[in-house]
Amino acid sequence: MGPKLINIKDISTKGLRIKDDLGFTLLEAVVAISILCVGLLALASMQVACIRGNAFASGVTEGTTLAADRLEKLIALPYTHSDLSAGDHTAANAPSGHSIAWNVTDDSPLNDTKIINVTVTWTDHGAQKSVSMRRIVPRII
Repeated sequence: MGPKLINIKDISTKGLRIKDDLGFTLLEAVVAISILCVGLLALASMQVACIRGNAFASGVTEGTTLAADRLEKLIALPYTHSDLSAGDHTAANAPSGHSIAWNVTDDSPLNDTKIINVTVTWTDHGAQKSVSMRRIVPRII
């Protein structure tokens, strides 16, 4: 005789837990939502930091552009122009919220040269910010 077949209905499931219900328990849902909320809060704080960083970078870019523009205008002037006389100068037509100033030093570092130092300042969230650029201009004879 061959092997005896066992009827599946004869096997006792006593002591065994058969989980045939589908879905999540309330506790699992609360834990999952809590983890999601922590992640979203971290993402929101990173977003705020990125916006602040972009605003700061925008201010620095604008200040650098203004300083470079003023320096190029000064370099294009004749060597004896009044804006290139030794001393401190300020721009009368600076954009709102910015001030543009430059200092000229004669015969430095060599004779017949001038050092032009342009500084742009502005206020960002109550803090004073500035960008400076320096150029040595020779007298061309």
